[in-house]
Amino acid sequence: MSPDTARLEAPSFRAGDVRRLSRHVGEVRVPKVGWIRFRWSRAVPDGVKSYRVTRDRAGRWHVAFAAIPDPVPAPGTGEVVGVDRGVAVSAASSTGEMLNAPGLRDTEKARLRRLLRKLARARRGSNRRAKVKAAIARLKARESDRRKDWVEKVSTDLAQRFDVIAVEDLQIRAMTRSARGTVEAPGRNVRAKAGLNRGILAAGWGGLVRRLEDKAPGRVVRVNPAYTSQRCSACGIVDREARESQARYRCRSCGYACNAEVNAARNIERAAGHVVSAREGPRVAGPVHREPQRDLLLVG
Repeated sequence: MSPDTARLEAPSFRAGDVRRLSRHVGEVRVPKVGWIRFRWSRAVPDGVKSYRVTRDRAGRWHVAFAAIPDPVPAPGTGEVVGVDRGVAVSAASSTGEMLNAPGLRDTEKARLRRLLRKLARARRGSNRRAKVKAAIARLKARESDRRKDWVEKVSTDLAQRFDVIAVEDLQIRAMTRSARGTVEAPGRNVRAKAGLNRGILAAGWGGLVRRLEDKAPGRVVRVNPAYTSQRCSACGIVDREARESQARYRCRSCGYACNAEVNAARNIERAAGHVVSAREGPRVAGPVHREPQRDLLLVG
């Protein structure tokens, strides 16, 4: 465990181990410590059997009660939405919505750059270096908190409005792997790849899909990401030259033009429809001899 983090898990939890003192203040009984006050942000659900007390890198303490929330009920409208995740636009839906994960403000970014310069000049092991590292951790924690809040709000909104949510089956860990290479075989464009990795992680790609699957179990479809950004959502032609810029897509076959992220999201939605149709299968009178389709994604 990192020296900057700490964790304490209670082996058991009783109803009397937590109590509310006021509207925003509560207390929890921590073994061998006693009663510890915390900010009461939401009601403690019934059926809690344990809790966890943690300290993050920014020096903040948190208490989390282990409980599985109920899934968000499906609206029952039969609507399907495709969600394309990107760097310039964190998430674009097939309905035309453009959603961006919040980050640090300009003033906060300027302060972070100053702190990083101070960190580079500080002597290792000094108190000054420890204080600068703590200030940087607080800024990073603020950015992470905003991203998590955005993920929770967007995932809940999508789960409440759509019956089926289609996303690309992206291997994010492989996509954000460092391009540094080794001493014998150094990587290429390492700085650009590092910037891309930071952009992917800052957009909250993995967190968004993970929370969607938690809130809408069985209603999230992962589709093959191949050619979703190159295919025209109107005529289906694949043309790698149709994307005129990061944000503009114009089909050279049928002339269809729209935002490139929205076009990809509509292709994802269409692919989800094919997956659902494949799950239902053909309606025939007699048995059909078919090879098993291992790559089909099942919904429901």
